Amino acid sequence: MSELSQQITEDMKTAMREKNTVALNTIRMLKSSIKNAAIEKGGADAELTDPEIIAVIRKEVKKRQDSIEQYEAAGRQELADQEKTEIEVLNAYLPKPLSDEEITKIVDEAIAEVGATSKKEMGQVMKLVQERTGGRADGKTLSKAVMSKLS
Repeated sequence: MSELSQQITEDMKTAMREKNTVALNTIRMLKSSIKNAAIEKGGADAELTDPEIIAVIRKEVKKRQDSIEQYEAAGRQELADQEKTEIEVLNAYLPKPLSDEEITKIVDEAIAEVGATSKKEMGQVMKLVQERTGGRADGKTLSKAVMSKLS
């Protein structure tokens, strides 16, 4: 069992003891998503690595961000607030995000390494950038950074 998976399980037990229903429900949902991803990967006995778990967590955060936009557009602030609370619980499991300067440096290095000069090479640059950021920045942010450098 990976370290992150153990941490999630321990946090679920703590949330049960503290009767923290928001954290408990969020962590239960996360464990379910992780289990589903593991089953898709390799059957009922499969386990995910920490980077794979982080990808699942990012996906769950993204779902909540989309829900917040829709709830706020519909005037349902209480539901949007609940989603924001869930995002805070999920963010505790994500690695510290990269700063804008770090992202810019990684993008510049990747562009130089690939020798990219136009947006046609964006795919090659993005692949390299995503490998080097190791899940510490979301794809949208990386894409914007690469697009701003390539003309």
